[in-house]
Amino acid sequence: MESQKEIVVKGKPKAMYDTFFRKDGKDKVTTHYCPGCGHGRVHKLVAEALVDLGLQNRAIFVSPVGCSVFAYYYMDCGNVQAAHGRAPAVATGVSRSRQDSIVISYQGDGDLGAIGTAEVIHAANRGENMTVIFINNAIYGMTGGQMAPTTMIGQKTQTSPRGREPFNDGHPIRMSEIIASLEAPVYVERTTCTDTKNILKTRKAIRKAFQLQVERKGFSFIEILCACPTGWKMSSKDAISWIQNNLETYFKPGVYKDISEKAPVRPKVEPKTNPDEVFEALKLVKGKTQAATSSSIGEKRIKIAGFGGQGALTAGVVIATAGMNEGLDVSWLPSYGPEMRGGTANCSVIISGKRIGSPVVINPNILVAMNGPSLDSFENDVVPGGVIIVNSSIVERKVKRTDVKAIHVPLTEIAAGLGLRAAANMVGLGVLLGHEKMFNKERIHEVFKTSLKRKETLEINIKAVNAGFDFVQNL
Repeated sequence: MESQKEIVVKGKPKAMYDTFFRKDGKDKVTTHYCPGCGHGRVHKLVAEALVDLGLQNRAIFVSPVGCSVFAYYYMDCGNVQAAHGRAPAVATGVSRSRQDSIVISYQGDGDLGAIGTAEVIHAANRGENMTVIFINNAIYGMTGGQMAPTTMIGQKTQTSPRGREPFNDGHPIRMSEIIASLEAPVYVERTTCTDTKNILKTRKAIRKAFQLQVERKGFSFIEILCACPTGWKMSSKDAISWIQNNLETYFKPGVYKDISEKAPVRPKVEPKTNPDEVFEALKLVKGKTQAATSSSIGEKRIKIAGFGGQGALTAGVVIATAGMNEGLDVSWLPSYGPEMRGGTANCSVIISGKRIGSPVVINPNILVAMNGPSLDSFENDVVPGGVIIVNSSIVERKVKRTDVKAIHVPLTEIAAGLGLRAAANMVGLGVLLGHEKMFNKERIHEVFKTSLKRKETLEINIKAVNAGFDFVQNL
């Protein structure tokens, strides 16, 4: 009887999509990576590990700006896009909120070793339960081939055309050694993808890191030396030789730390969401007013805007803090220009009797415009029936709309009469509270008493709030 040979068919791991819908066109089966790039090979190793370990449905792949920016088109698992360098910070939030997930922060050397250095070091130092996969190709591969923190001495790039010079550019940073020097990380290894033997070592390292996550042992860091033939301006074959003859002599492969056997299991810590516990921890007195115990207040979406130095952001912090002390749900989100003085500044404040979905205020129902440009910018954003409070001391024009209530108040003039022009923002808060009656103005006074140390400053800010409150009562 003739023996039958077993036929083995290799293809994409199930954790990778069969078809890549990155862009329109016929070619939907190949990645965007250049020929010879190491990213595709590492993607496959990651995907195989997720399938073989039964982790595909628990995995969340975090990819920031870089060559891996389109990873979500390839990896059939949870995917989160992060800002440049911020993947470990995003991964921290994911890991803590979804504690049974397998979180993979996948980063390049420019991303992790330059703009994201602080994020990865502090995530490692906290021992977050995640795996960081660090692709080291000694160059900024995606953005044109600039010098990276890992670029070798003498290596020519777009921004080091004569070669990296240590006295001008510093030395290449060895991230594995830095991470391994910290107390918390449990497993740190550097591998390469130059040949079958080293690919298998990389495969083993990735799987070990994932298994340690399953066991909740903490932070693992896998650095992989990969080729970038396009950025290095050489063939794929020569790129492999360059890794072996250059990168591996400086970035030596090996296990730099492995304390996984004796590392304790990280306990699952459920976030505290009981508001009473939060108030108790902050030593705040939760208000007992009707507004604090019901949704009768509705939702006040407030935009406070002016130029830098007028205290728009401070006013937002004060009223949000007062609302929190009252027992309401609040949020505060600042936005300001780069100038220290004279630039734009505004903040979004939400004060609500129910849970807040987003802190962004796009269509406010209350606008406090401290200067003319602020009124010009945000007048049309206010919802019909809303309120616009205008600092008529420096805003010459009137509100143009007729479907909102306009309150023109000489905020700066009133504050100057009290002896402090800079208190115009607090006068504006008084007007706001006097009109809306969200809570008593004494809540603002309480915030001052805990934040203002000088008696004179405390007294004048209280007078400013009272003056604005009284002004609107007499309209």
